[in-house]
Amino acid sequence: MRRTKMAAALLAAAVAAGSAVTVLTARAAGRQDSQNNEQQPPQSGGTLKVESKLVEVFATVRDRHNAILENLTKDDFKVSEDGVPQKITYFGKESDMPITLAILMDTSASMANILDAEKAAASSFVHEIMRKKDEAVVISFDTDEDLLADFTEDPVVLTHAINRAQINVDASGVGGTPGTVPSQSGGTNLYDAVYLACHDELGNEAGRKAIIVLSDAEDTGSKMNIDEAIESAQRADAVIHVILISDPGATMGYGYGVAVQMARDTGGRVIPVHNDKTMNKAFDEIAEELRSQYVLGYIPSNTAHDGTYRKIKVETTQPGTKILSRKGYYAPNSY
Repeated sequence: MRRTKMAAALLAAAVAAGSAVTVLTARAAGRQDSQNNEQQPPQSGGTLKVESKLVEVFATVRDRHNAILENLTKDDFKVSEDGVPQKITYFGKESDMPITLAILMDTSASMANILDAEKAAASSFVHEIMRKKDEAVVISFDTDEDLLADFTEDPVVLTHAINRAQINVDASGVGGTPGTVPSQSGGTNLYDAVYLACHDELGNEAGRKAIIVLSDAEDTGSKMNIDEAIESAQRADAVIHVILISDPGATMGYGYGVAVQMARDTGGRVIPVHNDKTMNKAFDEIAEELRSQYVLGYIPSNTAHDGTYRKIKVETTQPGTKILSRKGYYAPNSY
């Protein structure tokens, strides 16, 4: 069962954090095959094999007025890896490319006053964003993590899962959503939930991947730490967007910094919300961005398979633009 797998993954990670390794591969087989043919030299004696790995970067571009720019061309972009300019070998607009989503819902006590609005906005979002071949999972988290819906293309199934989320009434977990990975220390297991979503769900998926976190981003009980959660997202090539739900009477005030770090280091964004109206607007903004992305593909000039983290920087030739894209990737360890 998926729940048993999630528990096993987290227990293993607690013993040896960071053990998950994802080899970067091309997401579109047709593009990969054609580019490999261009990159591979003629073979001699039938023994030489050169393997090229396409790095894909999805980018949303806004102008100085915060409007999304949708008419840029390949020549408008520049990509560098660890400060070294890269040749863009593939360019396109991927408004129709399938999206894989993980929706993470905070069901700790601090969400008690906003959970109903959280459910309504999330339900509207999946009906708005989901198209044919898109998939999503729903995970709730408090003192433990619960897989409410495994991968499905059906918005109705996702909505039913979202509406099953329940507030955990106390630190022991009594009265909350039945969990799958009980915490020994109690609290809100945000980092564990992100890790499980990436390592156990998104890691083997292809194409565009995003995590939507609905939380005050105040973790008080995870086995993992924030760096391990972020690394799991980077290894899964997943972007973290945080819809920051803050109830001043129920939080300690440090969640904004956590949310910013998670979003910044994966190429996502933080949208603070305070009521039903701003929550719906936040989901609308994320949906617009996910459907208005460019994809930039390049074969790294650094061919070492050393497992290191490579920083990516995307720029445009247009003045005053703001670009949302992932900040890097982990190179494969070996051929």
